[in-house]
Amino acid sequence: MNGVLIIDKPAGLTSHDVVSRSRRILGERSIGHLGTLDPMATGVLPLVVGNFTRLAQFYLRSEKMYEGRIRFGFATDTYDAEGDPTSTPQNVSLKKEIVEAVGAKFRGLIQQAPPPFSAKKIKGVPAYKLARKNKEVVLQPVQVEIKEFEITSVDGDRVSFRARVASGTYMRSVAHDMGQLLGCGAHLELLRRTAASEFILQDAHSLDEIAAAAGKSAGKSGATENLSRTCCEWQETPATLADLFIHPRKLLPQFPSITVDDATAARIRAGRAVNLPDFSRAPQVKVFIGQANLIAVATRVAGTLFHPKIVLCTS
Repeated sequence: MNGVLIIDKPAGLTSHDVVSRSRRILGERSIGHLGTLDPMATGVLPLVVGNFTRLAQFYLRSEKMYEGRIRFGFATDTYDAEGDPTSTPQNVSLKKEIVEAVGAKFRGLIQQAPPPFSAKKIKGVPAYKLARKNKEVVLQPVQVEIKEFEITSVDGDRVSFRARVASGTYMRSVAHDMGQLLGCGAHLELLRRTAASEFILQDAHSLDEIAAAAGKSAGKSGATENLSRTCCEWQETPATLADLFIHPRKLLPQFPSITVDDATAARIRAGRAVNLPDFSRAPQVKVFIGQANLIAVATRVAGTLFHPKIVLCTS
């Protein structure tokens, strides 16, 4: 079973929880996710399944899009609604023009300190483990990029927003820092990821949908039919689990695609360089057999000579 599934992560589950449940549903151990979501956050969580876990290296710095809500009036130790207050709650009524002026300070390249309860490591130990033990957590600011940050509404002490950010940006820290600037404290109350790289919310499915589709695909023996694809072969099977996977042609849209013949495919599967005359300027290409069998990603080494960087299908 090889492919990419987009999960609409519910609140209350960690990204690891989603992976664990997906492993049980699919009966597949080799599953990973492309970018952690906090337990309180919902939305797009791409999962790479089977041999496609090798694609994860191309998504290490993926752009993300979010919608969310910030509550002003007090800060928390986690910078979100799941934490304990660290300041005395106060009544606030915000004006949109003031919030927008503060929000403008967070667009572009900024220095941002990660939240104490985060996966950032201090001498090899995740910060959240130290924070849970009430140990001092000092995380140095790092440069992040917030490409878009729009205040969509202001209602009393609540501020809704949309954001498009580069990898490594914490919206929890944005909420906390805005509260600091306004002098009243703030924390992230809601967060929903609407896109991660090329993956969008419209292509996401709940864990219940995945489980239902897996059950519909199960044969009398309990094995899943229509998913025993030969390596990366894609089968069009209506109303079954296969339909929920992202079509391989949609993956890594920044790389051009080439469909090769059997002889060229054999060389690539053996890890040998091949000549691709039409791609003298492309740094990397996706290699297909037929319309939907993604077998490799190849890197240009010189001229039109490409060497397979990863091979997804060896037979």
